[in-house]
Amino acid sequence: MASSCAKAYRIISFFLACLLLASNSAAAINSTTLDPRDEIRAKHRSIRAHLKRVNKPAVRTIKSPDGDLIDCVPSHLQPAFDHPKLRGQRPSDPPERPKGNNSSSTLLDAKFQAWTISGESCPQGTVPIRRASREDILRASSIQGFGRKPAAGRLRRDSRSTGHEHAVGYVMGAQYYGAKASLSVWAPRVTSVSEFSLSQMWVISGSFGNDLNTIEAGWQVSPQLYGDSRPRFFTYWTSDAYQETGCYNLLCSGFVQTNNKIAIGAAISPISALDGGQFDIDLLVWKDPKHGHWWLEMGAGVLVGYWPTFLFSHLAVHANMVQFGGEIVNTRSSGYHTSTQMGSGHFAAEGFRRASYFRNLQLVDWDNSLIPLSSNLRLLADHPNCYTIQGGVNGVWGNYFYYGGPGRNVRCP
Repeated sequence: MASSCAKAYRIISFFLACLLLASNSAAAINSTTLDPRDEIRAKHRSIRAHLKRVNKPAVRTIKSPDGDLIDCVPSHLQPAFDHPKLRGQRPSDPPERPKGNNSSSTLLDAKFQAWTISGESCPQGTVPIRRASREDILRASSIQGFGRKPAAGRLRRDSRSTGHEHAVGYVMGAQYYGAKASLSVWAPRVTSVSEFSLSQMWVISGSFGNDLNTIEAGWQVSPQLYGDSRPRFFTYWTSDAYQETGCYNLLCSGFVQTNNKIAIGAAISPISALDGGQFDIDLLVWKDPKHGHWWLEMGAGVLVGYWPTFLFSHLAVHANMVQFGGEIVNTRSSGYHTSTQMGSGHFAAEGFRRASYFRNLQLVDWDNSLIPLSSNLRLLADHPNCYTIQGGVNGVWGNYFYYGGPGRNVRCP
């Protein structure tokens, strides 16, 4: 009898111990998954780790009047050299410039960006990089999405289904080795933090599927990316239609900056004024015949840097399309078409000093020569009641077009 009681006691004790262990394990799991403080702490750790990867050690930091911090980072420590194929290397030698590249370029004002107004500059051997902040990342859709376009926003010539709307001029059907244009700079109104307005050149190869390669440069107003409404000089690239590769500016390993006076992502100043002075910037993107890298130049001979050829598949050879123009994102956050402006916010028909423009459109051919666009420039406004485009040719501006608009209006509900 005593033996039976002892056995029963041991069995009951075993089950009680199992229940207690299960209860403690469940409590531990619940405290791990349900305690919001742990989730917040983990997110902050991830943000700090990402900022450490993006923001490199600087030899000097310059405070811009607009609030930006510009870090002067040793050239070999910039984010591009985190890439396994660049680690331990030096920037490439300057490229062979396209023949005929001196007819329309204007000198770039040394103080065309706000951070340079004080007269401070980054020393030779360094590159100026806009410092990313915790607030910048918190505005993004995710830490992984910071500095990147969503795949849903991939480039289309007809963007009716993506929320991205364009007014562009483009050429296609041949082999292109670069492009050049002068584009006026404005500060269009962007009505939602998740929308943007930009003006840029696209150098494109591949299909409009998952193998799309693009190189992009211009100016943009993006409250989500920068936290304000200033027009900012930017670059972008992708080799898989914005899915896993590429980023804005220097926010990932990709673009190699070689210039110590231009900060990609910094605000542009001055800007164009309605019925007043017009300010434009010259941009040239071309493929170096010797090394195959795609270089970016501003103004008359000011090299900014390059996209290494190994970043790309199709663009490792040449482009099959070049596009110039404006783009906005329409989230319809109010249920109506957005009032985010493109260009100056005025329609193309309003012309000089009122509408935004591209002028002196040129291409780089197989012989590394700049050539004017022929009559095959196609113009497209995919939402013409909201944003328009009109072009022409003359002896001063060469191939040009006006573009833009206000977004929502009586014809664009």
